[in-house]
Amino acid sequence: MAERSGTTLYVRDLAERLLARGDTPLVYTPQPGEVARELEQAGVDVVTDPRKLSTTPDLIHGHHEIPTMEALLSFPGVPGLFVCHDPKHHSDIPPAFPRIRRYVAVDYYCRERFVAHGIAEERIRVVPNGVDLRRFQPRPPLPERPRRALVFSNHASEQTHLPAVREACVQAGLSLDVIGAATGTPCARPETVLGQYDLVFATGRSAVEAAAVGTAVILCDGRGAGPLATSDNLDALRRLDSRTRHRWHQPLRGDVILREIARYDARDAAEVSRRVRQWADLDGVVQQLVAIYHDVLSEHAATRGLAAEETAAAAAYRRSSRSRRLRYRLKLVPGLGGWLLAVKQKVAPYRPEA
Repeated sequence: MAERSGTTLYVRDLAERLLARGDTPLVYTPQPGEVARELEQAGVDVVTDPRKLSTTPDLIHGHHEIPTMEALLSFPGVPGLFVCHDPKHHSDIPPAFPRIRRYVAVDYYCRERFVAHGIAEERIRVVPNGVDLRRFQPRPPLPERPRRALVFSNHASEQTHLPAVREACVQAGLSLDVIGAATGTPCARPETVLGQYDLVFATGRSAVEAAAVGTAVILCDGRGAGPLATSDNLDALRRLDSRTRHRWHQPLRGDVILREIARYDARDAAEVSRRVRQWADLDGVVQQLVAIYHDVLSEHAATRGLAAEETAAAAAYRRSSRSRRLRYRLKLVPGLGGWLLAVKQKVAPYRPEA
């Protein structure tokens, strides 16, 4: 909960809405920071050791493999669910554990990761990322031709997709700004600035937030260049499975991105925004998650005799994850985590998917 990533903001927004409902959200994070402080100011209990929570939870809503398992092993008998935000990242490896009753994917590509890891399909649910529409208010109508563009990504840098986007924007006559941790330009309140731009380059939660505000959105990140989000392709992009994802991982070249800029259509962007605001409302997402919580609790209450199975699963997890847990802990050491990431990128740089 230190940096403003999609996962940490997901946790923040969900915890605040659960608190408003009258529930008692409790947050365990091995690395607190700015987002954790926001939660504490809102009245949410945040700890760096799950055993120090003020009360035993009824249910564990887990993100990232290692802290999810740490929480589950700290509270024997408490059921849980696991949410996958990324179909490739090692942090989102789905842990196999008897008390994890549901596996929630934010898109169908993440769902495929669950299936590939042998998770029974009846335990999988797809609940897309939500947007706090109270924060992300609609901007005035877009101009007929774009003038200002924004790269909205924590991973945008000179080593990823920023040079290609800059080249395309220069050719299109667009001014370009960047918001993101990698460039040293993080933004605590993107909802206050997104409406100042006509065109945003983003993916995932950032893309949904920009579309909800009413900007035109081109999918683009370090893995490749994608299409302009339009009313024609929105449903396919929303589904985002392996069949649709490979279509937008085109080469990171200025001419590829320039072609998508040329498709800019202010009226169609307004229709995209209208539809996004219908299905991405955070309140609806919270309702879906609460329904899953009830399913988890009901199923767990009806099941008995898992002690031996849990013991075996816990032992298998400890054996198989020893190196991952060590790497995870080292990354939490101030200064060392960034060095490890730099070494990893130097030895095995990220390659866009074919």
